[in-house]
Amino acid sequence: MLSRPFHQVDVFSREPYRGNPLAVVLDAEGMAAEQMQQFANWTNLSETTFLLPPTDPRADYRVRIFTGSEEFPFAGHPTLGSAHTWLESGGVPKSDGFVVQECAAGLIRVKHDAGRLAFAAPPVTRFGPVSASVRLQLADGLRLPESRIVDASWLVNGPEWIGVLLESAEQVLAIEPDLAAMGGLKVGVIGPHAPGAGADFEVRTFIPGDAMTEDPVTGSFNAGAAQWLIGSNRAPAEYVAAQGTVLGRAGRIHVAAEGDDIWVGGYSTTCIRGMVQL
Repeated sequence: MLSRPFHQVDVFSREPYRGNPLAVVLDAEGMAAEQMQQFANWTNLSETTFLLPPTDPRADYRVRIFTGSEEFPFAGHPTLGSAHTWLESGGVPKSDGFVVQECAAGLIRVKHDAGRLAFAAPPVTRFGPVSASVRLQLADGLRLPESRIVDASWLVNGPEWIGVLLESAEQVLAIEPDLAAMGGLKVGVIGPHAPGAGADFEVRTFIPGDAMTEDPVTGSFNAGAAQWLIGSNRAPAEYVAAQGTVLGRAGRIHVAAEGDDIWVGGYSTTCIRGMVQL
């Protein structure tokens, strides 16, 4: 075992302990995937990341992203938290204005935006309406009449998300899901707030079978949802989504469409610094 630098970071909130925590091992060179998975399971967080030297000369660092049970090719809050930790630990980007992260999904650009970090949403690799049978399963899993579902679409960008649009944020906040009925579906639900609410949309994400069945704040789902809603003119080119409200969190996801890119950002705060034996 080696002593490796370790940070625990709160992502998508200005307030420490009100966002989504992420464990980051800064120098993971030499670790086997089995060791990474074991440690990620032990941290009992939604994700743990391991920073490595890049293999692509255009990248600043490489990251591997693990949940408690599997490795993800890409995830949003681990991208922002990893970039925050890399910069805070003295990392100097090769490109002006951008950090370039290498992950299994490819190269992800991360930029500073009004004091926040924001990543360019990766392409959605599966997109389109769900089948009638899946729509019924979603209604059962969310304990809603099917008529309440305004739209439902695959939004796969690493995690295999399905997006469900409801008429209002109040409907989103009232959901009491039946996770067994949801089966293995990863479901993100979004609905608009009334003007003046402080956020434009409310989001909740459910991951049946995972150690944490409702994720506090989810960058990958919000990236897919932004591409879906802005592309269908259901959301403006710039908006703020709230997530984690039901869990006592205060997650805020800042979305902005600029040219061909959709940027998904938020604030990060380091809560723990130290060393870990791995």
